[in-house]
Amino acid sequence: MKKHNYSAGPCILPQEVFEKSAQAILDFNNSGLSILEISHRSKDFVAVMDEARALVLELLNLEGKGYEVLFLGGGASMQFLMVPYNLMKVDGKAAYLDTGTWASGAIKEAKLFGETVVVASSKSENYNHIPKDYTIPADADYFHCTSNNTIFGTQMKSFPEVNIPLVCDMSSDIFSRVLDFSKFDLIYAGAQKNMGPAGATLVVVKTEILGKTGRTIPSMLDYQQHVSKESMYNTPPVFPVYASLLTLQWLKKLGGIAAIEKINEAKANLLYNEIDRNPLFKGTAAKEDRSNMNVTFLLKDEAHQEKFDTMWKAAGISGLAGHRSVGGYRASMYNALPLESVQVLVDVMKELENKI
Repeated sequence: MKKHNYSAGPCILPQEVFEKSAQAILDFNNSGLSILEISHRSKDFVAVMDEARALVLELLNLEGKGYEVLFLGGGASMQFLMVPYNLMKVDGKAAYLDTGTWASGAIKEAKLFGETVVVASSKSENYNHIPKDYTIPADADYFHCTSNNTIFGTQMKSFPEVNIPLVCDMSSDIFSRVLDFSKFDLIYAGAQKNMGPAGATLVVVKTEILGKTGRTIPSMLDYQQHVSKESMYNTPPVFPVYASLLTLQWLKKLGGIAAIEKINEAKANLLYNEIDRNPLFKGTAAKEDRSNMNVTFLLKDEAHQEKFDTMWKAAGISGLAGHRSVGGYRASMYNALPLESVQVLVDVMKELENKI
C-alpha cells in the first residue's frame, strides 16, 4: 500500500532523491566508493558542496548580493546559540518575536549573551496566532523571528521593515514560497523539513553583518571561520549535504520556488476547505495565520477519535497525530508531499462524516 507521509520531520522527500541517494550509498559517481566513505576533501564531494551552495543562492535569488551559504551540523537549535554569539554586541541587545516552541528556545539562548527584548508573544493563547503591531527597538543589534511554527500550525505572512539585521529561522518553510529573501540578513533552517535528511543545517548570511560584536567567538561557532573555509572548516555532514543537493536539483527542475508555491497553496486550500466545511472538525490556528506547511486541527467530538484514527491509518496515512502541546492532528505538507496524498486525507474526513 502506498504511504502518505505527513511526518513533521524528518519528513517526506522526493522519490527520485531516495533513489539517487540509495545508488550513491552503493557507488558514488561510478567511483566504486560509497558517498558514506569518500573524503570530504575529494574532488567529487567538493563539487557537491559547491553546487549545493550555488543552488541555494540561485533558488533564493540571492546571487551576487553579498551572501554566503553554509552547511553546518548541530541542527537549527545550534543556531539559537550561534546567532547571538555572532550578532549580539558585548553589552548589546537583541529583539525577538515569540511565536512558538522553537522561537522560545532561541530566546532562551539569546538571554545568555545579553539583553533580549521579546517584542510580542502569543504564548498566553497557546501560540494560536502570530502577534501583530509590535514595536522593534531601533537600537537592537538584530531582530529574530520564526517564519513557520510546526507545532502550532501558524506562519508569518509578512515580515517587518527594519533598519537592523533581520534574522529568520525558516526551518519548516524554506524553499516553499516566494519571498524577497534579500530582506533577510541571516536565514537558517534545519534540512529535515523541505531540503534533506536530518544532520545538516543551512545558513545563508550576508557577510557584511559579521565581525562587529567585539566578542571572542570559539572557532566552531564563528560564522566567519566557516565562510572563510567555504563551509569546509571541519568535516561537513557529507551525506545530508548530498541528499540536500539532490532535493535542490529536483526543485529547480520543477520550476523553482514559484512553481512549488502554487502546489503548496493547492494542497493547503484543499485541506483547509475541508476542515472548514466538515462539521466534525475545526482548525486550531487563527485563519489569517494558518500555515501552508503544517495544518493543525481537532475533532469537535473526541468520541470519534478511535474511528477516525482507524480509518486514516487504513488508508495508508502516516504521521498525522498532533504534537502533545496541541493535541488533535497535524498534517505536515512539505514540498515533496503530493496533492494526491492530501486528497486521500480529505476523502477519509468526508467518509467519517458520512458514517457518523
